[in-house]
Amino acid sequence: MTRGAGADAATDEWPCYGHDAGGARFSPLTQIDRTNVAQLKPAWTFHTGDIVDRGGNQRSGFETTPIVVDGTLYLTTGLNRIIALDPDTGRQRWAFDPKIDPSWGYGDGLINRGVSTWLDRAARQGDRCRRRIFEATLDARLVAIDAATGAACTGFGANGEVSLTGIDRFRRGAYHMTSPPAVIDDLVVVGSAIDDNGAIDMPDGVVRAFDARSGQLRWQWDPIPRSLGSGAANAWSIMAVDPDRHLVFVPTGSASPDYFGGLRGGDNKWANSIVALRAASGAVAWGFQLVHHDLWDYDSAAPPLLATVTRQGRRVPVVVQGNKTGFLYVLDRSTGEPVFPVQERPVPKSEVPGEIASPTQPVPSAPPPVARQKLSADDVWAATSDQLAECRAAVERLRNEGVFTPPGVGGTLVFPGNLGGMNWSGYAFDQQRGLLVVNTNDLPAAVRLIPRERFASDAGASTDRAEYAPQRGTPYGVARRFIQARSGLPCSAPPWGHLTAVDLNAGTITWQVPLGTLEGFGGNHGVPPGGISLGGPIVTAGGLVFIAGTLDPHLRAFDVETGRELWSAGLPAAGNATPMTYKVSAAGKQYVVIAAGGHAKVSESRIGDTLVAFALP
Repeated sequence: MTRGAGADAATDEWPCYGHDAGGARFSPLTQIDRTNVAQLKPAWTFHTGDIVDRGGNQRSGFETTPIVVDGTLYLTTGLNRIIALDPDTGRQRWAFDPKIDPSWGYGDGLINRGVSTWLDRAARQGDRCRRRIFEATLDARLVAIDAATGAACTGFGANGEVSLTGIDRFRRGAYHMTSPPAVIDDLVVVGSAIDDNGAIDMPDGVVRAFDARSGQLRWQWDPIPRSLGSGAANAWSIMAVDPDRHLVFVPTGSASPDYFGGLRGGDNKWANSIVALRAASGAVAWGFQLVHHDLWDYDSAAPPLLATVTRQGRRVPVVVQGNKTGFLYVLDRSTGEPVFPVQERPVPKSEVPGEIASPTQPVPSAPPPVARQKLSADDVWAATSDQLAECRAAVERLRNEGVFTPPGVGGTLVFPGNLGGMNWSGYAFDQQRGLLVVNTNDLPAAVRLIPRERFASDAGASTDRAEYAPQRGTPYGVARRFIQARSGLPCSAPPWGHLTAVDLNAGTITWQVPLGTLEGFGGNHGVPPGGISLGGPIVTAGGLVFIAGTLDPHLRAFDVETGRELWSAGLPAAGNATPMTYKVSAAGKQYVVIAAGGHAKVSESRIGDTLVAFALP
């Protein structure tokens, strides 16, 4: 059983991706605490066997966060297999294979971040599919299987699955699913992942709700009007739900294409937003746009998190939403009104013909940004003097007027970058202390728009490490690359990644420490602390923050009150996933579990298939 966030618990499962439906990632377990965490040892491991490395977009990752419900652990693999394990031993109970085609070349690689579950309270104990496990697959299917046996729930859709391909401008492989569905009021709600920068008319970023019993479509919502001619603005990250208010909180990404918006004028609502939808109808209850007319790939990649804060002596239910800029927005859960004032501040104009950048962007007065947003020539860093000169020259030739500098033909510095700030890693909330714990990246990128007539020749002749994308249907293709020295390390001063605790009641930063390293990227020059991370934190009532995520293969534990690292353990591959913890019997052990499989899109990252469980001796 799962207890509330305010009380210690003898037992506690992990029934949702973020532990609770609101995604707080807080466990009330205390068997592992600050006094004994240093004694943690591997308790069991499980190998999925699902490893693919054909290069490019046909490389597997292992990003699942398992759930534990009714005494069984459920995980997914990069090939969308669902596996049920004994949570105390790691022994397999069953496996379900939806048999995706791994050769499609999915834009994010072969990854999946987990499943969701639903209990049919109208069914009798022991009925098949009374508890269901739902997964949204890479090849755009929603599958429902029996939690007890792994058999398909044949009454759901067609033999246990619903096709999600029936959207405008569907493109095989470019339209896929990587996140677990949301479940609310007997509905299963799904978004989608859509490849970046391919064309203006990418698939629609529609959000859809299906009946959890029958699989029938109940409603759908499109973030941007079709009359705009654009696509995407899709919800590729994890959604949160408020069962009491019957609301679904949807984080949306950028409209297509990312770096030229001259053919999608205006703010492009509701792209780059957090939107509350009514569960019964899909109607918009309220929306708040974090970035107007996005030109930087500043998705609302982090999942929304539901919490309660204290402001002026009053308890306020809020939703927290961050994005790649490093800004955190704290909004009233019922109305979307900012709890801390948000100002529309003037930002630089675009110099690109046909582009009309938004004249202002919404900037919260608090909390402060949790990632760096400025990189001057004086802030440039490299391990050797010759590389330092090269880095400084690379930065000085770019337009660089802050976090909202529009892309241009001459090149623009984007910082903290499209992989910077808060990504899908998200955050965890300790309600007892009012602390939000978040990991962030500071990774500068250079973006250059290339006139259509030059795009093919520029891309074909390239010898740099840039990613070239056509942005078909617009006057410009785009080249995007991280600004790195010859060593492979970023040209900005370390640390390149932080773990930060934010006091959500006061809107202040309590502590901030480097997280991990870029071990393996720096040659023989030595690697400073603070690396890139993809995979988020959890918090426990034992006063601990657990996080992996870093490209160096470790799981770490930090003191939630001070940020002091208390324990770390090596993993067989980088743990680019969010951990979870549970204790299924009062006399049993608390386990901390992490998927260690490396990263599908980082060529230096060793890939693997190991689920590792840690416990006290």
